[in-house]
Amino acid sequence: MAVTAADAGQGQAAEHQVPAVPVAPGLFTWPQEPRLLGSSCRDCGATTFPAQAACPRCTRASMREVPLATRGRLWTWTIQGFEPKPPYAGDAPFVPYGVGYIELRALADGADPVLVESRLTVSDPGLLQIGADFELVIVPFRRDAEGRDVLTFAFRPASPASPASRAG
Repeated sequence: MAVTAADAGQGQAAEHQVPAVPVAPGLFTWPQEPRLLGSSCRDCGATTFPAQAACPRCTRASMREVPLATRGRLWTWTIQGFEPKPPYAGDAPFVPYGVGYIELRALADGADPVLVESRLTVSDPGLLQIGADFELVIVPFRRDAEGRDVLTFAFRPASPASPASRAG
């Protein structure tokens, strides 16, 4: 199951009957209108993901939380062809997956774009092209000790969209 930002407002997250929890607090909004949460420096505009308290560019502690666009461009990619070492905690058996950097706009005045390292929903190199549009989805990653789905974010090739949804 993948929930996109466009799907969330249409009740698709509610179809998921197993209780679910995000992989970490503060990374993304969920279940309504999934969106990654970064931070941006009020002084120099540097944007980070995940959010952090101090600016990596000017070192000031004037960061503010900023939502990030749900669509961006694939900056680079690779295929994770072997199971990562601990603390990787995905469910077995391991299946190779795509990993990429997606360039996203920060949705705040004066905030720079940011490169977000992310799992990709496709691992076929024929479907991965630098510069291609990708969109945010929320996907199951594993089950926790209580049997709940642990959800994480990923990006999938974007479907053709109207100009309004591209703003993102």
